[in-house]
Amino acid sequence: MTDFEHSVRLDSDLCKGCINCIKRCPTQAIRVRNGKAVIISEFCIDCGECIRVCPHHAKLATYDPLDVLDNYEYKVALPAPSLYAQFNNLDDINIVLSALKLMGFDDVYEVSGAAEMVSEMSRRYVADNKDKRPFIGSACPTIVRLVSIRFPNLIEHLLPFNAPVDVAAALARKKAIKDTGLPSDKIGIIFISPCPAKVTACKKPIGIDKSDVDAVIAIKEVYPVLLPLMKQVVNKPEELSTSGRIGVGWGNSGGESGGMLTDSYLAADGIENAIRVLEDLEDEKFDRLEFIELNACSGGCVGGVLNVENPYVAQAKLKHLCKYLPVACNHLDTDYIDGAFLKKPIEYNPVFNLADNFEESIAIMSRIDELCEKFPGLDCGSCGAPTCKALAEDIVRGEASENDCIEILRKYLKDKSKELEKK
Repeated sequence: MTDFEHSVRLDSDLCKGCINCIKRCPTQAIRVRNGKAVIISEFCIDCGECIRVCPHHAKLATYDPLDVLDNYEYKVALPAPSLYAQFNNLDDINIVLSALKLMGFDDVYEVSGAAEMVSEMSRRYVADNKDKRPFIGSACPTIVRLVSIRFPNLIEHLLPFNAPVDVAAALARKKAIKDTGLPSDKIGIIFISPCPAKVTACKKPIGIDKSDVDAVIAIKEVYPVLLPLMKQVVNKPEELSTSGRIGVGWGNSGGESGGMLTDSYLAADGIENAIRVLEDLEDEKFDRLEFIELNACSGGCVGGVLNVENPYVAQAKLKHLCKYLPVACNHLDTDYIDGAFLKKPIEYNPVFNLADNFEESIAIMSRIDELCEKFPGLDCGSCGAPTCKALAEDIVRGEASENDCIEILRKYLKDKSKELEKK
């Protein structure tokens, strides 16, 4: 079982023990025990949904502080396309990029530029591997982790490429070493992220041993610093942007699909919708499609919880920006970039298995069915588990008891009181 390092964490001092998070978690990774939420690490896919819905702000994202820039002699910013969608009345991406240099970065390398390269490689790979269609985009780390723990039969459909941020990081490091002559450890490649899943993907990547990203800071931390700096450069920004409509469009749902230049695609955003699509794909309902784009956040990366703008407003802003950009500014000289492919296959991580062999699994499932028959089937969450079946599974694992169900407890107390009355 893989030991994930997660970027979503709980502040138990702020937690009130409500059940908002357990009802919205797509992998049922949260329980409420002893009046506090508990995150089951192996189930968590860092989607950030619990951060979004917690009314007490007890769920938090872990990322690097801004002073991480002080750790490196030469700093390169990797801005996600969704960063551009946070600002009002922005009509030139160079304003944001120039402000990043005033903020303390020595250079910028747009993730959207690498996204255009990944789009071109993806088009070529899909055309050369028609027998494996439909392909699922692998840019959203939450979707990749979800497939690896819940949909093992679909792993072969994932595109075998590194995410654009990892491609950008590798290319940015090569460029920085060439430009400065500095050793790699003196260079900091710093990603500006819209979501906790991408923080996790950089710290503990799937498919590669180590990402070239050295640190990850949140868009919401960079945003207030950039605002006054953007005013300083608004009239004469440096010409730093190297990406077009295809790359910048990746920040919105449907942007990755747009880069595939095909009508045979499906794009879905929001984790519940993504799960429905994966279930239908598992049932072989989409065999005629070439490509499936799934984003865990509503609206795409602009909907990440580390952004500041409303995702639907951000979508409109990004579309407005793209309207005046060239189609693409990055084109490959070769079929595939060195290091663009994942170095090792994505493997099934059976975190939901209740036993190691078939016979024991059948026995456990029988026990779970028996417990579910006892429960009222309300899925009320009062027991601290999201559903009655989840409580039954917790009981089988030895992590809960039947009396955690309020209906069972009520019956137990009623029977006990009758016994005492007879005495």
